[in-house]
Amino acid sequence: MSRVKRGVTSHAKHKKTYKAAKGFYGRRKNTIRTAKAAVDRAMQYATRDRRAKKRTFRALWIQRINAAVREFGLTYSRFIDGLAKAGVEVDRKVLSELAIHEPEAFKAIVEKAKGALPAAA
Repeated sequence: MSRVKRGVTSHAKHKKTYKAAKGFYGRRKNTIRTAKAAVDRAMQYATRDRRAKKRTFRALWIQRINAAVREFGLTYSRFIDGLAKAGVEVDRKVLSELAIHEPEAFKAIVEKAKGALPAAA
């Protein structure tokens, strides 16, 4: 039986790991054992943080909307309640962008939401 040299496939697999470890510090970028562990861990963090990023941005949009509607004498929760009752379906990302870049359009949305709320007792 002929001899099988396995260097080609090993080098290809290692090359893929080294490419993913580019920019890592010390031996983590050029020693396969440490690079593989570092890349695996980095992939776990990347997966986790893609989900965390969505939560973080939603929280940011809510803070921006809250700050913007308080100028009109509303709180965030009352504003969202008013939007729901008025039948306005605009997501928080767009509301946040409107509050920053289009204050007149945001003011019109706030007035619509205020109109749908019952008078404060």
